[in-house]
Amino acid sequence: MKTHAKQLFWNALLLSAASLLMRTVGVSFQVFVSNRAGAEAMGLFSLLSGIYGFALTLATSGIHLGVTHSVVEAVGSDRADRISPIMRRATLYALGFGALSSVLLFSFSEPIGIYLLKDARTVSSLRLLGVTLPIIALSSAWGGYFTAVRRPYKSAAVQVTEQALKIGATMYLLTLLVPGNAESICCALVVGGALAEILSFFAEALLYRYDRKKHFPRNVSLDEQGIFKKLLGITLPIALTTYIRSGLLSLQHILIPEGLRNSGSTHTAALIAYGSIQSMALPVILYPAALISSFSGLLVPELAEANVQKSQRHISYMIGRVWSLSMIFSIGVAGVLICFSGEIGNALYPGTEAGNYIRILAPLIPIMYVDTATDAMMKGLGEQVFSMKINIADALVSVVLVWLLIPKYGIDGYVATIYFSECFNTVLSIAHLLTISHAPVRLLKWVYKPLLCIVGATSIVRLFLLLLPFHVANATLSIFLHCALTAAVYLCLLLLTGAIEREELSWLRGFFSKKSSP
Repeated sequence: MKTHAKQLFWNALLLSAASLLMRTVGVSFQVFVSNRAGAEAMGLFSLLSGIYGFALTLATSGIHLGVTHSVVEAVGSDRADRISPIMRRATLYALGFGALSSVLLFSFSEPIGIYLLKDARTVSSLRLLGVTLPIIALSSAWGGYFTAVRRPYKSAAVQVTEQALKIGATMYLLTLLVPGNAESICCALVVGGALAEILSFFAEALLYRYDRKKHFPRNVSLDEQGIFKKLLGITLPIALTTYIRSGLLSLQHILIPEGLRNSGSTHTAALIAYGSIQSMALPVILYPAALISSFSGLLVPELAEANVQKSQRHISYMIGRVWSLSMIFSIGVAGVLICFSGEIGNALYPGTEAGNYIRILAPLIPIMYVDTATDAMMKGLGEQVFSMKINIADALVSVVLVWLLIPKYGIDGYVATIYFSECFNTVLSIAHLLTISHAPVRLLKWVYKPLLCIVGATSIVRLFLLLLPFHVANATLSIFLHCALTAAVYLCLLLLTGAIEREELSWLRGFFSKKSSP
């Protein structure tokens, strides 16, 4: 096995471990905040996400992917002398768009809060959020650099530090403010995140500066205008499409609480229902996706390099492997959350409807996770514009469904919208990737066998726990026991049914062996 493949594996393992650690801490923190702040404050905080998401899209404007592609191409063509000019231009680009986004959000926060979100309590939080946009844009550019040069662990270290700082600052502020009103709690959440982003920004700046000077010394003899035009050729098409999609998503976030109110709910009840899904159920649903997201991010430079070298066989192999692992993993996660949603909901959010929403949304997990991996692979193959077209169509359909269904069916209409949106996006993305890659499809191995195995695993564990002569009183320990036993039985059944084949076991063992195999 090539050393390069091992490097990818160990980078993926490191990033996945860091991401899973951050998600674990993040979900635990989300549980703490939700239980302490209340569903209304979390609903108000979720209401900000649509507007802030658009501002963040404007601030970054495709710079992460632009830097990744540009630096990978420079390294792959033995033009490492181009990397410093690329990064200088990328830094100016990020600063310009970050500052523009910050000024616009700060200037228009009052009309946005009062007339669009229809809640004046959001104005102060929107102004605070605008402060962080320039530094997030710069961090996005540097993150693209670390991904491209295959040193993502440095960016991961910064993210772990940021998460720790955010939790510490927010918990301290909440301790001072709770009990308090929803507006002050929302501001505390924003300020805690902003302080962490500012401090982690300086840490990432130092790491980036040291890494670039060490590996790619400054070179001023190149045509930086030409380099900048090439960078813009990647970032601007991505930026334009992401603006449209993010604008549609922002509209969707605005329409959801409005639709819930039109269905007969009060403003407070609408925020509570919205917060129960967005801030309670979805973080649990997306928690295991940390593993898929980390690995998928590393696929972008790998597939980009294979695409430059026109290695179609390697591309097809990687796509098939990623889909296989993604389906096996995501089907297992979905089975666990469906089977044990009641226990998980009661342990994390007692006295709420979170467990019910976890069970309702859990069947979407395979679709969500495979879509994440598919989008990353399409970006690696240079199909990011087509991917964004799918995302725009998805967002447009979602806005129409939210407008039509939620006023009539309430929260059930929102759940139906999520289902249709995720299926629509994933089907189109997979169909396009199959068309351009001719990757093999093995439904029996990837779908049917894992489904059979997870049904068997959860049934066996349920029966085993019922027959135990004692009951595990601690809720957290009980959840861990349920999940660990199910994972062990699921793995055994996967091996017995051939869902995981000998060749794949040999492939995995190769990453841990000291000798390289062909």
